Amino acid sequence: MNNKLRTTYFQPAFLICVAVLATAGIGISIAIEHFQIYLAKEPLPLKKSLNLLDENTISTYKVVSKSKIQNEEIVKSLGTEDYIQWVLEDLDAVTNSSVRRCLLFITYYELPDRVPHVPEECYTGSGYQKFTSDAIVFDINKDSFKAKVPGRYLVFGSKKDNYLRRREKFPVLYLFKVNGLYANSRENARIILNKNLFRKSSYFCKVELAFNQGLISPTKEEAVTAGEKLLALTGIAALLRFPIHGAYQK
Repeated sequence: MNNKLRTTYFQPAFLICVAVLATAGIGISIAIEHFQIYLAKEPLPLKKSLNLLDENTISTYKVVSKSKIQNEEIVKSLGTEDYIQWVLEDLDAVTNSSVRRCLLFITYYELPDRVPHVPEECYTGSGYQKFTSDAIVFDINKDSFKAKVPGRYLVFGSKKDNYLRRREKFPVLYLFKVNGLYANSRENARIILNKNLFRKSSYFCKVELAFNQGLISPTKEEAVTAGEKLLALTGIAALLRFPIHGAYQK
């Protein structure tokens, strides 16, 4: 070792840095073992498939159709096979109501290392234009489930006017349930996923509602009110209310 290198290695600043790094490494190891810090999360699988969601728990709605994504590439980009896509019809709404029909799209991730597939990307990737993106709060008050749940209100539509009719617009609402907490954006969901090192497992669930993709578009108030009604349904509320011990989660 030449004199220059020897001088560098024995400089007080260098020795202090080495000592600090060594102490930090030992400290992290002790903390991980003693305080049960989990840097790698374990999966938290559903107790039963979302496909087994009891239609009787959404009795004010009729399930018009159930569909599965046939394109394997889309499923891959979705990041999970635990999902349902149901078209629901609100039997209490008048026939021409703009919120009578709704597409319910629920996805569950048992071992999330990222937060893929948000409507902002899905719909714009399908050729629609995003007109509105607002943070909202769902005021859910149903039996023993009372909560102020943050969500997001979006409006999409065709990029050009149709020569036979005006430009179509439709609202989409969504929210995340992440490790027992709620989030209204992918960024907020990521923050929740990464902030608790003491959780042994990690999960998130996304609930998405899309109303009438037609000429009659509901107002923001109408869409949010309809969303609150849907989210208060017993079967869906079980996913939203209980972080671990619900009907579908361990």
